[in-house]
Formats: sequence, structure tokens, C-alpha cells
Amino acid sequence: MGSSSSTYRPKCVYLDIDGRIQKVTFSKYCNSRDIMELFCIATGLPRNTTISLFTADDCMVSIDPTMPANSESTPYKVIPVATGQLTEKEELIQNLLAQVVEQFSRVFKINELKTEVANHLAMLEKRVELEGLKVAEIEKCKSDIKKMRDEMAARNSRTNCPCKYSFLDENKKLIPRRDVPSYPKYILSQETIEALRKPTFDVWLWEPNEMLSCLEHMYHDLGLVKDFKINPIILKRWLLCIHDNYRNNPFHNFRHCFCVTQMMYSMISLCSLQVKLSQTDILMLMTASVCHDLDHPGYNNTYQINAQTELAVRYNDISPLENHHCAVAFQIFAQPECNIFSNIDQEQFKRIRQGMITLILATDMARHAEILDSFKEILDNFDYSNEEHVTQLKMVLIKCCDISNEVRPMEVAEPWVDCLLEEYFMQSDREKSEGLPVAPFMDRDKVTKPTAQIGFLKFVLIPMFEIITKLFPVVEEVLLQPLWESRDRYEQLKQIDDTMKELQKKKNESLASEGRENTIMDTKIL
Repeated sequence: MGSSSSTYRPKCVYLDIDGRIQKVTFSKYCNSRDIMELFCIATGLPRNTTISLFTADDCMVSIDPTMPANSESTPYKVIPVATGQLTEKEELIQNLLAQVVEQFSRVFKINELKTEVANHLAMLEKRVELEGLKVAEIEKCKSDIKKMRDEMAARNSRTNCPCKYSFLDENKKLIPRRDVPSYPKYILSQETIEALRKPTFDVWLWEPNEMLSCLEHMYHDLGLVKDFKINPIILKRWLLCIHDNYRNNPFHNFRHCFCVTQMMYSMISLCSLQVKLSQTDILMLMTASVCHDLDHPGYNNTYQINAQTELAVRYNDISPLENHHCAVAFQIFAQPECNIFSNIDQEQFKRIRQGMITLILATDMARHAEILDSFKEILDNFDYSNEEHVTQLKMVLIKCCDISNEVRPMEVAEPWVDCLLEEYFMQSDREKSEGLPVAPFMDRDKVTKPTAQIGFLKFVLIPMFEIITKLFPVVEEVLLQPLWESRDRYEQLKQIDDTMKELQKKKNESLASEGRENTIMDTKIL
């Protein structure tokens, strides 16, 4: 379910061309120029003709993706304004200019010079890429030699720990790919770049290689690659290794990782966090978001602890999943060819590591009340120069992003609810089969989509975003308003469900009553 895409309905408009009605359909992703060219083709005009549209009462209509749809009975009149055709005189002048340019090019060999410069630049770019590969390969070889020595030294003393369920050896891909990451480079359009900074971004429309390119863009756009001297090739390799270490769960998958990181990126922009926080803090927030659910097995902490899995035993029932996510993240960073922190000093790395661990552990919902209560205490006297205050803020920010799906438009948010319920039901089915306790909100026989969301919105999401709004008032309109609307929508759905259940109950009672009366009548006749 994590790779499905949302659907939308194309827009249809009707045009009146000298009494002939023409229907035109276009996507909401077309720009104004595309739509105007489409209208020109539909009306038989040259593609570079400038046209105007008018309603029946001679009101001009803007030609853009948001233009109102109409019907066949109320078509828009098409009036050509100007065409891109040249007059005979203009065409003659243009031909003369072209001949002059050609003569100059021959004299100064401009074209040959351009080709030579382009070839030289391409050669330099290739050399830079190869040098980066050599560095990564040297580090890889050093790492391989060290591993072989360690393996030989430890071979005789190695022991295995037999635990009930092992989530560590299954589908592991911690060893990075030695070649340059092979995902096709997706070139982001300006429209995509702008949309990426907004919480309304539709995360369902993108394939894995496109999401990887978007994540890569975020690190460049925030200045993290430049400020922390991150090797671009290592950044690509690290992101690919991150992708490989998210499992194909219904909910906790790589798309969820991208969703959380994109929301963090949009909040950094929305709340102007780069002005208020250090670049090190921004690096912690972004990288913790990318890593926060690495190798999630699809079964939550409650299951891990009740089933006494290897993770629960290893971490003594204390946030076993979140501790595991941290461990996998830094196992990846331990590979030189995936270590985006390789060019920072040891003290700074220790600070970043500790900050990331703090943030990832904060995503354990068992600590929700504790973290929010601590943040409330400092909110009235919040000080950006106070390191403890900033740490508390970062913990709340990653929590907001982790569970922010309902902030997005309904068509983006609702599929996530289905994915989460599917994962819950998989867990509750397993708990029933193993004789373990089952949480009511995860039981397919007890929970519905409205009941699952209403409580979560009213008692978790909305209160948390109301708190963050006190520090960033801009959050109310952009992030909090959609939550209020989502709560109201689910409450209406619940009322409809309750009404339908009540009608079904009365119908069943009526049928039962009729059955009893028929039985009595049959008895009297006998």
C-alpha cells in the first residue's frame, strides 16, 4: 500500500469556436502556457496564438489550472488576440540577422569554441566524479581489510544468542553498494521544488528514485552539503542504503520515512527555523527524520515487550524499536562509503550523534505526555540561546512530523489511515494467535476508521500542534486548521455510522419480533 498513488479527476471545459462546441480536458498539473496551447490546437489556431476566453455575459476568464469548469450549455467564447506570425518585413530582417550571425560564427569559430569548452567541462566533471569514487573505494577497501582481521580474531570466540524472534538478521542490507548509486536521477522542476516546501505535498505521486532525488535536493537546498562538506556521492550512497533498510510494511516503510522528512523540511521553511536554530540543529532534525524508523519490523513496542523478542531482551523493554532504529542508523554511518559525517571533527560528531539519538528516542509514543509536559513548562520563557530549551523544541518538532499525516489534504492523509490500520490488524491477528494481549484500537473486530482517528486527533494531534502554535503562530492556519477540519469530518462519519447501526438494530429487532408472532400464530393453529 505504501507505493500506491492517489487519484484525481481531470478538468473539462467547453469552448465555442464560431458556433462549434469543442470539449477540452486537461490535468491540474498543466501550467497556463500548456493550457493555452491546448486550446489553440482544439480551436484550429496556430499554437503561438494569444487567445482570450469570455463567458456568455462577456466576463473574461483566466486561463490557468484553477479556472472554473463549465458545461456544454455554457461554453466559453474563444477570441484570438494576437498570433506569433511574423510580417513579411520582420521575416526579411530576421533572415538577414541570421545570415550576419552565421558569418560572424564562421569568422570567429564561435561554435567550435563552444563545443571545445563544453567538452572540457564534461571532462572535468567526469574527473571530479572519478576522484570521489576513488576516495570512497579506498575507504571501502580499508574497511574490508579491518573487518576481515576482526572476523579472523573473533571466529573462535563467537557465540549466538537464541531468542524467540529475531528481527536483526532478516532482510538486512547494511552493507552498502560499492558502485555509484544506480537509481535514475530525477530532475526536479521548479514547480516540484516549490511544492516540496509545503505541508500539502502529495507524497503518493512519487516513485522511490524520485523520493531519493527529493531527499538529496533537501540536503543541498538547506546548505547542509556545503556547510558540513558532505561528499555528494556519499550522500547518494547513504540515501540508497537508507532506502534498502526500510522494510516493505504497510505503514512503517520508506515512503513514511520520506513523508516525515518532507514535513520536517516544510516546517523548517514555514517556521523559519534556519534563522532561529544552528545548522547543526537542522542537520540533526533532518537526519533523525530520515533514520527514525529504520528496519521497523511492523510490530510495535507493546508486541516486542509482551512477546519478549530479541529487541525487547536486548534493550531491557526500554523503547526497543527506537533504540534499534538508532543502532541501525549508526551501523550505516560506520561504513565509510555511507558516512556523510566523515568531514566533521570528532567532537562535533559526538554532539550530532547524541542529538540524533535523543530525537529518535523521542518518537516513542509511550513518552508522549512526558515530553509535552516538559515543553509546556519552558514555553512561556522559551530561550533559543538555552541548549536544553532547543533540545525540547527539536523533540516536539520530530514528534509533530512523525504523526503529521492528518495535516495534509484529505486525499493524501486518508490512505495513510488505511495503511496504519492494516499494520495494526496484522499485529492484533498475530497477538491473538500467540495468546498475547490485544489493544482495542488495533482489533479489526472493534475499531473503525472514524473511531480510530477521532480520539487520536482530539487527544494527541490537536493538543500538540496547539502547543507548538504558541511558539510559531503561523502554524495555526497552515497545520492546525486542517486538523480541526479532519476531526469534524471524522465526527460526521461516525454519526453516519452510528445512525446506520441504529437503523440496522431496529430492523433486526423488527424481524425478530415478526418471527416470534408468526411462531405464536402457528402454535395456536396447531
